Amino acid sequence: MTALLQFESVARLKSFTQAAKELGVTQAAVSKQIKVLEENIGSSLFNRLPRGIELTHEGQALFAVISKSLQKIATIFDEINHESSHKEITLGATASFSQFQIMPRLAALRDAMPELKLRLTTQMFTGDLRTQETDIVVRYGDGQWVDGESIFLFNEEIFPVCSPGWLAHNPAPTSLEELASACLLEADSTSEGWMNWQGWFKALGLSTHKLNYTLRCNLHANAVHAALHGHGIGLGWGRVVEHLLTTGELVRLEPFVVRPTDAYYVIIPDGRSATPEAWAVIRWLQQRAPLSATIESTVIT
Repeated sequence: MTALLQFESVARLKSFTQAAKELGVTQAAVSKQIKVLEENIGSSLFNRLPRGIELTHEGQALFAVISKSLQKIATIFDEINHESSHKEITLGATASFSQFQIMPRLAALRDAMPELKLRLTTQMFTGDLRTQETDIVVRYGDGQWVDGESIFLFNEEIFPVCSPGWLAHNPAPTSLEELASACLLEADSTSEGWMNWQGWFKALGLSTHKLNYTLRCNLHANAVHAALHGHGIGLGWGRVVEHLLTTGELVRLEPFVVRPTDAYYVIIPDGRSATPEAWAVIRWLQQRAPLSATIESTVIT
């Protein structure tokens, strides 16, 4: 068991040194345990590279099983030791989804589940859920991930947005060419597949490198805040900014829209069983009205 636990730490951290620090032992002790484990299995678990290590095929198979087993053990410990009959639910999501989709609706969630304890964690990039302490995670993509069960939430559409103040002092673009030369607020693409302006224009058939960026941000949430403060036109992800459109804080510039085939999903990590509280949160997340289909759009395949 000692060797297996030390192997899990090395595989997860991809470093003998970092694993030794985490476990509070020497690197030599960790290396010895891994060597004993490899001798007992009769196969190498790591490829030793000039600048690090990587799991072999056998190592990947063993890591997947151990990670899932440890997650199941942790879940049982949580259930046994939890002081309350209502388990705290840890929900992972991007900063934009948390700030603009979840936060405005928390009061309704509390009304529906007054005893629920919720913990939000922000994730900028898609990480392996088998190494994270989350009960459920919201992801955007095709729903095909190997580290958990995918449950469809809702689809998405992407369109330009700005503040009423910006629109009062600037003409509304009437063509893609006019939009490309307007004051654009850019957010970097992430590994989750979120689209930037260049990809959005390309999806609508306008391939141009002459976009007028007035501000570039590495987080989509910052670009949305910049739009709220009247600094230009941002890309609005409909499910993220729908609350801001309802309140009138942002204005949707029509008729420009892209409807991607990717969608939002809730992921239940491998090794975890969704509790009744987790299922209640999932159902709450799914309670969204269909996005408007009245505007002519482009569907990306």
